[in-house]
Amino acid sequence: MKSPQATAPYYFVPGPSKYPVLAGMSLLLTMAGASAWVNGISWGPAANIAGILATLCVLYFWFGTAIAESEAGQYSDKIDLSYRWSMSWFIFSEVMFFGAFFGALYYARSITMPWLADLDHKVIWPDYQGIWAGASPAGTVESFTKMGPFPIPTLNTALLLTSGVTLTIAHHALRAGQRSKTALWLFLTVLLGATFMGFQAYEYIHAYHELNLKLTSGIYGSTFFMLTGFHGFHVTMGAIMLSVVLYRVIRGDFTAERHFGFEGAAWYWHFVDVVWLGLYVVVYWM
Repeated sequence: MKSPQATAPYYFVPGPSKYPVLAGMSLLLTMAGASAWVNGISWGPAANIAGILATLCVLYFWFGTAIAESEAGQYSDKIDLSYRWSMSWFIFSEVMFFGAFFGALYYARSITMPWLADLDHKVIWPDYQGIWAGASPAGTVESFTKMGPFPIPTLNTALLLTSGVTLTIAHHALRAGQRSKTALWLFLTVLLGATFMGFQAYEYIHAYHELNLKLTSGIYGSTFFMLTGFHGFHVTMGAIMLSVVLYRVIRGDFTAERHFGFEGAAWYWHFVDVVWLGLYVVVYWM
């Protein structure tokens, strides 16, 4: 039998909130700081960090309000369904986001590069040989070494695939009402995600100092750092989400029947895993 909360006949509508405006302002500051930072403007790093911290603060209080409403019994099955559709559309928008970057990579590598290297364009780029990585036509880009799949990218692949398994075990434990087991496997998932981020930070240091691979290293450098960097950002956000879920599991917020907060974060994490598999093949192997 469903709980009274689940069968409530009303659709809860929250009151006016300041959080959407604050979130928009903090995100604007974040992106303005990032734009200034990559263009060498002095105030860029401080503005970017301040914007990120402000965004995290807004999310903390905003999600805290939603959690309090849920724990107060104001969310019925209608709200649960609304959250599920909202998370589904959000993940779909993320699919389109990464699809645009994969499309840019494909266009640059499979269309533009051969086009510039054909006979008709030898007058414009006589030294260009159509090599995807490391080529420097007319000295426009410093020479660099392409990032290979070993060892860090392969280790990170194993880490993310393993994290998907540990998260699934945690989910089954939660559905079985085993809170301690859920917390243990969820903690391991967060730990694996944090290890992934540490390896990626080391990979970037290695690329910059030993391979001379930078964001300014032509189209290869820009697509490499955009794809892997935004994926790393998504792993970071997913780890934060799972850490909050872990805290709520320990606190006893979820039940075996009602735990969409866990499920929504799990959907996001599995999406991040799938995107990485595409990155691993297309960026590091091809």
